[in-house]
Amino acid sequence: MSFVSDKVNNLPPYLFSEFQQKKKELQADGVDVIDLGIGAPDLPTPDFIIDRLAEESRVAANHRYSTYSGTKEFKEAVAHHYQKQYDVELDPETEVLALIGSKEGIANLMHATINPGDTVLVPDPGYPVYRTAVHLAGGNSVALPLDATNSYEPSYEKIDQESINQAKLMLLNYPGNPTAATANDDTFLKAIAFARKNQLLLVHDAAYDMITFNGYEAPSAMQIPGAKEHAVEFGSLSKSFNMTGWRIGYVVGNKEVIQALAAFKSNIDSSQFLPIQKAASAALTSDFSAVKAHNTIYQERMEKLYCAFQELGIEADKPNGTIFLWARVPDGFTSMSFANKLLNEAGVIITPGNAFGSRGEGYFRTALTVTAERLDDVISRMKQLNLQEVPR
Repeated sequence: MSFVSDKVNNLPPYLFSEFQQKKKELQADGVDVIDLGIGAPDLPTPDFIIDRLAEESRVAANHRYSTYSGTKEFKEAVAHHYQKQYDVELDPETEVLALIGSKEGIANLMHATINPGDTVLVPDPGYPVYRTAVHLAGGNSVALPLDATNSYEPSYEKIDQESINQAKLMLLNYPGNPTAATANDDTFLKAIAFARKNQLLLVHDAAYDMITFNGYEAPSAMQIPGAKEHAVEFGSLSKSFNMTGWRIGYVVGNKEVIQALAAFKSNIDSSQFLPIQKAASAALTSDFSAVKAHNTIYQERMEKLYCAFQELGIEADKPNGTIFLWARVPDGFTSMSFANKLLNEAGVIITPGNAFGSRGEGYFRTALTVTAERLDDVISRMKQLNLQEVPR
């Protein structure tokens, strides 16, 4: 007799976990492993945020439960951010919800909005958690094709009409993980029009919206007229303010969906620790100079690795956002064989593109989450490999 549910037993393997296990084994053998696999920022959380956390942690009243939807201060800070950054007006009470990180929010959204058997259009290539979240909620994932030839914008015409008719939600993610693709207003105009025509909910994951380069500023789906009728948008402080372990994020948009998610979450969690919400409020109402300083560092790392890839004959598009570089594997390699070669022969972890869906095959993702000096080590090790030696 098994005490484990079918939905857990049938979860697809999480490649990130598999590579972390290989990392431990190599380190046990004395190998200096450089991990460019998981997108976990190495830069510090800004001091003013930590100071606010410390200050609020000493207030006895802040150790009680938060209100289920998040504190008024935090929700108002999110609304302030949207007004300042996007010129979008949000009602903090009905159109903003605090989350324990956007990953949690996206997973719980599926339970709050779909029924078993419902269809969700999921980006391919895309963040693996999207498919997992749909699976755990009993839904069916259908690939929303993203092609390099179309700058990784959705190819709606490649989805069969039956799947569109059955779909209830559509997920998008810009700036994108893993592709680092960026969107413009037209991207969201088309997405909202598609959602309206087919009576879908557009779910936009904007986890990397504040990490941009070269003068590019990421738009919000909420800027499109009528967006609140057909969309919600997730945001996170994990990457922009280097607060991954703090677990704080938010979702904004359609009132009905926000309230449904709030009702669902009220039965399984009690929101985030109050001092963390207050520190996050300080972050969102700041001048973002810390974000800009960190973006400069990420851009310098990206330029360094991009130039090295060019020298090595590895094709990659220079991104305008995210903490990732998405590149083609050398000729003759699969995504997995190239990742294994780098790990086994150079002690470098990358993420094979097939981890993000079938359309990711032939690519790999590197995270810009180590120092410039460590990237120099990566580049040196890669140059010592024979990348023309194709595995048999």
